[in-house]
Amino acid sequence: MSQAAGQDRLPPGSWAGLLLLGGIFLLGLLPPPAGLPAPAHRTLAVAAGAIVLWTSEILPAGVTGVLVVLLLYLTGAAPTLPAALTGFASPVPYFLIGVLTLAMAVEKVGLAERLAWFFLRSARGRCRPLFWQMILSFPLLTLLLPSATTRSAILAGVYDRAFSLGGVARGAPVARAVMMGLGSVNRLASTTMLTGGMTPIVAAALIGGIGWGRWFVLLAAPYAVTLLIGSAFLHLGYLRGAAERFAPGEEERLPLRPAERRTVLVVLGASALWLTDGVHHLDPAVPAILAWALLLAPRLGVLDWREFESRLGWANFFILAASLSLGHAIVRTGAARWLAAALLRAAPTQEPYALLAFLLAASIPVRMLIPNITGFLAVTIPIAMELGRQAGLNPQACGLAVMIMGDTVLFYPAQSASALVVYERGHITAGEVFRFGLLMTAAAYAVTMTFSLLWWEAVGFAWRG
Repeated sequence: MSQAAGQDRLPPGSWAGLLLLGGIFLLGLLPPPAGLPAPAHRTLAVAAGAIVLWTSEILPAGVTGVLVVLLLYLTGAAPTLPAALTGFASPVPYFLIGVLTLAMAVEKVGLAERLAWFFLRSARGRCRPLFWQMILSFPLLTLLLPSATTRSAILAGVYDRAFSLGGVARGAPVARAVMMGLGSVNRLASTTMLTGGMTPIVAAALIGGIGWGRWFVLLAAPYAVTLLIGSAFLHLGYLRGAAERFAPGEEERLPLRPAERRTVLVVLGASALWLTDGVHHLDPAVPAILAWALLLAPRLGVLDWREFESRLGWANFFILAASLSLGHAIVRTGAARWLAAALLRAAPTQEPYALLAFLLAASIPVRMLIPNITGFLAVTIPIAMELGRQAGLNPQACGLAVMIMGDTVLFYPAQSASALVVYERGHITAGEVFRFGLLMTAAAYAVTMTFSLLWWEAVGFAWRG
């Protein structure tokens, strides 16, 4: 068979995905269940179809994002085209552009290569130390770069360069382990800080009454345990028994150049604004957009527009914006209310531990259905807190529990900007992301139902109310 014919084949799992899409289309034509408005029914059908397309890779992920917006409008799930495009008016996609520009600048001026050499020297040509030094660096790097998306964007370029310098093939086990770590467990270090990104900001606003210090005390230990378990999964899945080594090479050590110094100042300035958002109350997108403008400014910046335009990776922008449009439609059409009512009817409100177990289990399909974490939190936290009040549980504990569950789990790259940044590098597949998501589902469930509850009791946070 010719190479061209081989390229025409559908990706693995595509036939199953096409069958699922056909089933979803037929279900979408049926009358909606009782109490579910027709636009909500169509929205859920579009969401289910998007999940299948994003996980099976039948279409490029960016094309799926554009198709989602089009289907929201054509099916009537969104009343107008501007409503279908609402995700493109959100600051989140522009936050992503800003942090990707930071990563691009770090790579262009040579800072990524300096860090790559540092990691290569420290690992001494061994794959497993390279992986674990990255994992152990996450908590420290969180203090410098609270945003997981920023860290993932910068470190993905750093490690890609390290693999190139060390002669590591694309898709090699160590490359897949590192990129899966950056795309998944890296995020867990950020949520321990209220300034760590969209998840803690949105969740803290919904839950209320928890300050920066208390937030860190309640979540640092549970998230650290979950991060270590997830890292152990990656080690066992990719690096156990691996004898693969790489050549560290020889580095020419030079002082920082002016362009490198300017880039470091921009990175540190953006990080300082993110860390002090409790003082100035700027949206997290503002420092990212400011950094974007500075790095492209004549004379001051280190990038030109043509270079930025060609290297950005616009698929990420379309995927994230479309996900936000879909999440908005789920809430606006009443699909979220219908799901909430179904959960309330099924909740075992009599026994506290059983209720919490139910909440975590129920959050899993909701997380799979709602692409963006903001939409997930907006739907699940109010429901969880209300169920907690009815059963005599601490509503804040219920809100934190479902946040942990949703934040820990990724079933497809479009659910996280940091995962999208890493996924675009080409080392890992959507199928790998989904399988690791299942493992992390089990880990998050077990840690929350055991260690987290014990930890909260130990620090004086009674989860039973």
